[in-house]
Amino acid sequence: MFGIAALWIGLMLFGGGFALDRVLKDAITRNFDGQLEYVMSAMIASAEIDPIGEVRFNRALGDQRFLEPYSGLYYQISGSGHEPFRSRSLWDQALKVEPRHHDPDQHVYDSKELGGEPLRILERDAKLPGSSVSWRFQVAQSRAGLDEQIAILRQTLVRSFALLALGLLIMSALQATVGLWPLRKIRRAIGRVKSGEISRVDDRLPLEVAPMVEELNDLLAHNERQGEEARAHAGNLAHALKTPLTVIMNEATARSPDLEATVIREATTMRRQVDHHLARARAVGRRGAAQSFAEVWASLKAVERAVSRLHRHVTIDLAGDKAAAVHVERQDLDEMIGNLMENAAKYGGSRVFVTVERAASGFVDIVVEDDGPGIPAAERDTLFKRGARLDTGKPGTGLGLAIVRDVVEIYGGTIALEESEDLGGLAARLRLPAAAQRPA
Repeated sequence: MFGIAALWIGLMLFGGGFALDRVLKDAITRNFDGQLEYVMSAMIASAEIDPIGEVRFNRALGDQRFLEPYSGLYYQISGSGHEPFRSRSLWDQALKVEPRHHDPDQHVYDSKELGGEPLRILERDAKLPGSSVSWRFQVAQSRAGLDEQIAILRQTLVRSFALLALGLLIMSALQATVGLWPLRKIRRAIGRVKSGEISRVDDRLPLEVAPMVEELNDLLAHNERQGEEARAHAGNLAHALKTPLTVIMNEATARSPDLEATVIREATTMRRQVDHHLARARAVGRRGAAQSFAEVWASLKAVERAVSRLHRHVTIDLAGDKAAAVHVERQDLDEMIGNLMENAAKYGGSRVFVTVERAASGFVDIVVEDDGPGIPAAERDTLFKRGARLDTGKPGTGLGLAIVRDVVEIYGGTIALEESEDLGGLAARLRLPAAAQRPA
């Protein structure tokens, strides 16, 4: 920031100083030329032709420098066939006359024709009454004073602009330092969070960085929640596996004749627990409301094809909003819908009806209905417990709805079991956060 500011300040001051130098230099030079024009007007007004045809002044010019040799101010009047009429200040010198051009208007130029002295010369051609000769009027003045004024001007400009640049650079450095100082406080606070001294950045900071600090605190809280969830999952899994392992160890130590059956039974229990916790852990790891996105209809079609191959006697119908999308990872959405549709096909009759509809307040409802016997309202909540099964005559682990409930809660949704009004069986209503359709 300081480097960019310094470069910009330097460019602007250089450009401004250059333009100001040109303007002031031109103003001083015009003022200098104006004095020469005044003398030129006085010379033409005072000039006349004497009886022998030579030019003379009918009154002397008022500047004493015209009488002092090499004073720096000179005049000369030249005509073809006549001796030049010169000021005494020229002494034994003469101004050059270029006969090849005619100057009816005033013409000014710089020259060093008098022994290298820098001169500013104004000249003009004019005809005097009583003479047919075109006379060249010339007035010259040393540029020493003019150049000295320009040098003083430039020196003043350089010093002033250098002081201005220094002040602006100091102000820019202070502005960058003071403006970015809150970020140093945030860096120190993050270091304290990392060392465990504090859990949040609670320092009072300017409004410009307050939103960033809020997002940082939300991120810390999110990481803490994930850490707590991970520890809880690990503890729950360890607790769930501890009892089956203890039973197997006891049976093996006692050399029980039912060891094989015990191992199979307890291994099945452990597999259910591992499947449940792995599904939940995958959902937590992929969770991200802002990044997760899945198109509901594409997921329904994929699951419908898989379930139809497993349960060929069941007719599955899909209806509703084909453009609906949710803030859920596609793999988790497939797993939730797959559990619900497979349960409907397994425990229902011969028909499964799936509807997609937009609910109020930014949610999408996915309703899976079957034509089975249904479940009494008092027993519906029991199905969400791990390992709970009302129909033990069909294979299964009893973890399907429990996994669906855990995963949907991670994404901020809900699941409820209702009675199907159209088919008369069970209706599972899966409600998930809606997402805007991604542009093509």
